[in-house]
Formats: sequence, structure tokens, C-alpha cells
Amino acid sequence: MSLLFSPLMLGQLELANRIIIAPMCQYSAINGQATDWHMIHLGSMALSGAGMLILEATAVLPNGRISYADLGLWDDKTEAALANVLKSVRQYSSMPMAIQLAHAGRKASTRKPWEGGGSIAPDETSGWQTIAPSAQAFNDGTALPSAMTSDDIDELIAAFVSSAQRAERLGLDAIELHAAHGYLLHQFLSPLSNQRLDEYGGSLENRLRLLLTVFDAVKAVISPKMALGVRISATDWVEGGWDLVQSIVLAKELDARGCDFIHVSTGGLSPLQQIPVAEHFQVPFAKAIKAEVNMPVIAVGLITDANKAEAILAQGQADAIALARTMLYNPHWPWHAAATLGATVKAPPQYLRSAPHAVKSPIV
Repeated sequence: MSLLFSPLMLGQLELANRIIIAPMCQYSAINGQATDWHMIHLGSMALSGAGMLILEATAVLPNGRISYADLGLWDDKTEAALANVLKSVRQYSSMPMAIQLAHAGRKASTRKPWEGGGSIAPDETSGWQTIAPSAQAFNDGTALPSAMTSDDIDELIAAFVSSAQRAERLGLDAIELHAAHGYLLHQFLSPLSNQRLDEYGGSLENRLRLLLTVFDAVKAVISPKMALGVRISATDWVEGGWDLVQSIVLAKELDARGCDFIHVSTGGLSPLQQIPVAEHFQVPFAKAIKAEVNMPVIAVGLITDANKAEAILAQGQADAIALARTMLYNPHWPWHAAATLGATVKAPPQYLRSAPHAVKSPIV
């Protein structure tokens, strides 16, 4: 039996297979509210046969959006808009769905990627004042963020809690806290971006404090049936920054707190990063973390071949495989992978006759 198409438990949540659709920002919301685009996009992903779909980075506060067109879940209007989308998708798919709750910190207030993606100054249209652990810009082309006060930190923790409660009301199955790719929770973790002198900065214990506090606070308000995990960047790819050794300490702390999964990516914190991009280049980080924790570990990054994805699991390097751009390019990748590996996936009855004549249908 294919490991890729075997069940996986994330806490109390059972996935039919180990293919995870990773969060992918769509930059198509209006004032944080999901639109018809999200219905089309999520509908497509939800018919793919994957084990779980994680919604894009969803801001817990308006100033936490990467761009002015990012999805949000901070008030009744954003909750209602997303509820409308999920209701439509759920009519035709029973795939477990998670949401990635996030705050962009100093990487917020930008244009859409197809508009150049550049920083928007606070006094410009569609821009706002960004916040960060320290008043240190991401690069020379971005506005200086405000160093967060203790009140700002309290507001942030409360916002994650509120968004988590909204996520459960929406009937979502899991929450992923976004502590990767240079966004706010990652900014607190890395000594490159965190120059604070209080209990949230300096030592590794202090730099872990905000993420662990957010995790504990969210876990306390959601029901046990809802899986709770964290996405991390296992290294900044910059000397003197966040690295694998520190990531393992963090992973052990999360594991001890009952974290249901950890999703291992890398990079995004500094423009000085030197990333050796190649097939499966992030998998060794997942493997190293998996050796130290009990919770399931999700590997991601240039994993595009079904047989190689199977091998990653068979070799014990990870418990699940996440795909992002690959799914945009080929929304039926799980169907093709199932055909390659002699497995089956669930698909809507409208598609059951779709397999080519020469291929044994992988969909049921």
C-alpha cells in the first residue's frame, strides 16, 4: 500500500492521505473579505483528492495583511464572507480544511505581486504603519516599522485567539499558526529581526515566548477535535540568524504542549538569505525535526514527483508532503500520483468518467 495514500492523524483529525495543499496567498480579498475568486480557487483545490487543504495566510488584524488585498478573519464581516465561500465549497467536498492564521509584521503594507509587490508607505493609498519586534525595516526599500509595545503584544495575542474562535465557528478542521517566511511570529524568533531588551527578546527562551504564548492561548479556546499546528522556517539561511538547532528546541517545546503537527519550510526573513534552491532542498530540515518529536512533520518545497514523494515518507524523512505551486499548475496532481502509485482518491461523481481509456481510474 502506498504510504502517500495511507491515512494520517493530526490530533483527533483523520486525513485520508498524506498530501497537504499548502497555503497560497491569492491577493484577491476586499477589505479582508473573501470574494468569488476564493470560491473558485478553493473549490478547485477541494476537488483535488488531497488529504487536507490549508487556506492562505489569513490576517488576524488589518495591519497584519501582507498586502491590502489579503484575506482576513478579524471581525464579523470577514467571518461572514469566508462563511459564504466555505458553505459553497462544502456542498461538493468533504476534504478537511485548515486555515493559516498570520500577521505579516514588518513585511506588511505591500502591493500585490503582479503590481510589483513593493512596500506601500503609511501615508500612501492602501498603506499603513507596520509593526515589528524592533524598529528595523526588512530592507532599504521598506518603511520603518514601529517597535511593538506590551499593549501591542497583548492585542496581537488576543487577535489570534479571536480569529481561532471564528475559525472554529466556521467549521474549519484545523488551524496552522504562521511562524515562517519572515512574518511577525518568525520575526520574534530570529535574532536578526528581534533586538528587544524585554522578556520577548535576547535569549532563545525569550524569543520563543510570543509564539508559545500564542499557541497556548489558541489551544485553550478551541475544542480538542480541532487540530492545531505551526508552520516554521527552519533556517533564515543567514549566518547568525534563526537556524535548525533553534528550530529543534522550538519543535520540542511545541511537541510538549500538544502541538498536532509542524510544517517545515525555510527562509523569508532577510534579503541577505542565500538559499541553495534544488529539488527537495528543505526535506533534510523536516527529517532532522522529525527525529526529535512525536507529532507529525510536514515536508514542503519542490516536491513534484509522486514516486519521490513516496520515497520521502518511506525513508522516514516526514509524515506528510505539502504542495503549493505544483497544485496551482496541476490541481489534479493527487489523481495522477494515485494512478502512478496504484492508489485511489476521492473525487466528485461528476468526474468519475474522466480517466483516459488506457489508465486505470485512480478516483472513486
